[in-house]
Amino acid sequence: MRLPDLSYLTWRVLERHLAVFRRTWVVNLSFNFAEPILYLAALGLGLGAYVRPIAGMSYLQYLGPGLIASSSMLSTAYECTYGAFVRLEFQKVYHAILATPVSVEDLVMGDILFGAFKGLLYGTVILVVLLALGLVTSPWALLVPPVLAVTGVLFASVSLIWTGLFPHIESFNYFFSLVMTPLFLFSGVFFPLNGLPPFMRELAWFSPLTHVVNLTRGLVLGRLAGLPGDFLWVFVLTAALLPLPLRLMRRLVLK
Repeated sequence: MRLPDLSYLTWRVLERHLAVFRRTWVVNLSFNFAEPILYLAALGLGLGAYVRPIAGMSYLQYLGPGLIASSSMLSTAYECTYGAFVRLEFQKVYHAILATPVSVEDLVMGDILFGAFKGLLYGTVILVVLLALGLVTSPWALLVPPVLAVTGVLFASVSLIWTGLFPHIESFNYFFSLVMTPLFLFSGVFFPLNGLPPFMRELAWFSPLTHVVNLTRGLVLGRLAGLPGDFLWVFVLTAALLPLPLRLMRRLVLK
């Protein structure tokens, strides 16, 4: 399957979504900002007082970069499941846009880029918080936003694949319970994976969030060993999955 083209009309769809977002950004940002901050306070400061240093890091240093990755993933997933479905089924935004010269591919790619934008934005907000707390120790952290942009496309694709396969709003509960929550818990955000049984470590390696956590933690703390392999894994998976939501959503929209 070929990779999609980014036409001028794709960017117009993204521009439309950003225009709507500018009217609701305070509510959106407050919700997605508050939850990771609560995790930092409750786990990083509270539980962290009872946790021994991990690989020379305090627990707060260990946890913070993981929350950059998980916050980015979850915000993208919400946008490309509930957000996309509401635009399709309830608001009929898709129908209105497709009455213009915009193609289905332009429309879906616009949604993917908007989902990636949200992941980039919310992940970067957490990065700024960590910087203010003195938890960013390396200038390599400047590469975190580009990494979040690429991984945002990956998680947007995964989320839209589910939306295209199971186009019912109730099905998204299963997506977050059966897909997002296991990734959130077993991808190295909260604890090192080397303490898991061998078969669970092998399963965790296939989690895309594991590699994104490795990237954000390594860049924030200046620990670069193995990061090119993590980025290559994410990039290849993104390229492999990207055509699938285009096919599935085209079928759904035309139906």
